[in-house]
Amino acid sequence: MATLAKPDTRPNNTHFSSGPCSKRPGWSLDALSDAPLGRSHRAKVGKTKLKQAIDLTREILNVPADYRIGIVPASDTGAVEMAMWSLLGERGVDMLSWESFGAGWVTDVVKQLKLADVRKFNADYGLLPNLSEVDFDRDVVFTWNGTTSGVRVPNADFIPADRKGLTICDATSAAFAQDMDFAKLDVVTFSWQKVLGGEGGHGVIILSPRAVERLTSYVPAWPLPKIFRMTSGGKLIEGIFVGETINTPSMLCVEDYIDALNWAKSIGGLDALMARADANAKVIFDFVDANDWIANLAVDPATRSNTSVCLKIVDADVLALDADSQAAFAKGVVALLEKENVALDIGAYRDAPSGLRIWAGATIETADMQVVMPWLTWAYETQKAAMAKAAA
Repeated sequence: MATLAKPDTRPNNTHFSSGPCSKRPGWSLDALSDAPLGRSHRAKVGKTKLKQAIDLTREILNVPADYRIGIVPASDTGAVEMAMWSLLGERGVDMLSWESFGAGWVTDVVKQLKLADVRKFNADYGLLPNLSEVDFDRDVVFTWNGTTSGVRVPNADFIPADRKGLTICDATSAAFAQDMDFAKLDVVTFSWQKVLGGEGGHGVIILSPRAVERLTSYVPAWPLPKIFRMTSGGKLIEGIFVGETINTPSMLCVEDYIDALNWAKSIGGLDALMARADANAKVIFDFVDANDWIANLAVDPATRSNTSVCLKIVDADVLALDADSQAAFAKGVVALLEKENVALDIGAYRDAPSGLRIWAGATIETADMQVVMPWLTWAYETQKAAMAKAAA
């Protein structure tokens, strides 16, 4: 059997991981030369850097002036857990999930916090639950963008302005790439290693005035670990939101986040970031429309992510295989691309349906995305030929 011809061009940047994500174009270690290494984060220089990161976050994301922004431990996971353990329990809660991370928050609320009044709204990978059934007189926890399913809420229209409960939104793969209406969101969390490609380990939590009011008027029935505490003596610990972090941050990571934020500002801010992500995602969507062996995992085009684009292999011969063999086929495609060093870390998340997951966020150059698409075809056809040979 003849060897299939490889595409002639290779991308300049081969990093398409959905987290940690690709560094910004032109990044090098020199960008971190101003990091105050070996200095205390409580020294003036450390507080200044942390405050700069907070101020740039507010500027680029267009966060309202009366919302607090804090840098917290343990990535987006830490930020979400901090919000749930600190705020939930005052009233019933509706939990929304349509992929693995949202499902994890449901598990934590039901099995760890053990709240009595919990309603679960779950949907299979590729779909959203029925948002019209959600009761916003209750608290509501949801992901804006399902990182492992590629399904996002198209907008915040399903959230009423006159809600009585709080909305807690895990936005870690949506921040800096999708237009979030902060007026509809009481808690927003994300991590640095997602859309802007910052180094990991730190989370950001954004609180509305309504969330702050809950924090200062409600005391949970369970003890709170120190790293979750945002109040003291019934008052908000304001220092958290001006750069006085709860625990010691990496000033190298802070510098990297500042660099990413400054890059975002230099190219035009949020509008430019969203436009870059949209352009990258469109390359993939156009490729999928032109090839009948692959499909978008997200069923409704209006809900398709422009960052973590999840794809499934729908070739009839592959679908005729059992689930393990289908997964092996997809992993074979991924392995071929990695071996050729053209697209790294694009396998589906371990709990998701087998297939591909390609990061399309703003730090990816559209020209590189265009170059990768023919390689997907080459890897698929090569794997298909190997499967046919093995069956002969």
